[in-house]
Amino acid sequence: MGFDVAALRKAVKDHGRVVRVVIAAIRGSSPREPGTAMLVWDGGQSGTIGGGSLEFEAAAAARLQAVARTLSTHALGPGLGQCCGGAVTLLSEVFHAADLAALDEEIIARPVSPAPVPPSIPMPVKRILAAARSQGIAPKPQLAEGWMIEPVHRPAQPVWIWGAGHVGRALAGVLAPLPDLEITWIDTAADRFPALVPPGVTTVPASDPALVVPHAPENAMHLVLTYSHALDLALCHALLGRGFAFAGLIGSKTKWARFRSRLAALGRSPEQISRITCPIGDPQLGKHPQMIAVGVAAQLLRLSAEDELRKDRRA
Repeated sequence: MGFDVAALRKAVKDHGRVVRVVIAAIRGSSPREPGTAMLVWDGGQSGTIGGGSLEFEAAAAARLQAVARTLSTHALGPGLGQCCGGAVTLLSEVFHAADLAALDEEIIARPVSPAPVPPSIPMPVKRILAAARSQGIAPKPQLAEGWMIEPVHRPAQPVWIWGAGHVGRALAGVLAPLPDLEITWIDTAADRFPALVPPGVTTVPASDPALVVPHAPENAMHLVLTYSHALDLALCHALLGRGFAFAGLIGSKTKWARFRSRLAALGRSPEQISRITCPIGDPQLGKHPQMIAVGVAAQLLRLSAEDELRKDRRA
């Protein structure tokens, strides 16, 4: 998680005064982790900090908040009608358009408890920021010495969806809300996409989508599900020449057997061909587009979690 500056900018543009409520720290059991945030404005909100009553009360308080910043701790017990047993510290900050100019750093660190003016940066905070700069690794969101430290949110995993049919639309809708995915959606013409594209999704109309493949990051995850088997095959062939973190093809075992034969005829080795996953998702869930999308989303999230675990073990 991180400070989603883009979402805050859009909310302020659309609604004026916005209060960002973020979990600054936790003790014991908690519904969400530090850095989880929601945006609250008169008549609405986006995001969730979880916890049912905790979120309801925090949102109500944010709409009435008269000061620029508040820091409060809430026991997740009978008082809130909850049984987590832990405690959550919430930071609620009011933002107007004029406040957004200050959010131009890669790491947003600010004092959130009474501090001298101008505030002096505590040594532990200086060490955290220095380590982030020298190592290039963003720190975890945390409350340290009365300062809130949050890296700016950057989607870490590119996902490219090839095809804007029923399954492509279901996938875009299911995957778009996930915070760490940067989604690019490609099809043969602009009118292939829905009138309303999920926020944060970049659409790319291309008469020959296979020519777009070299522009994809080599760590991208690809989902191939166009209206044409010939186009699917061309995309698989192009992807095998590009490199990727994951490439999945929608289809049956029969389709995949034919594709393996045709890719081999195009000069692809068995080792290369085996890198493509077909079918994708969880066939046991069914063939409805949303069922396919849910299964594929779970598959991608599982792969991302396994990759993060491998990185942690190497660190």
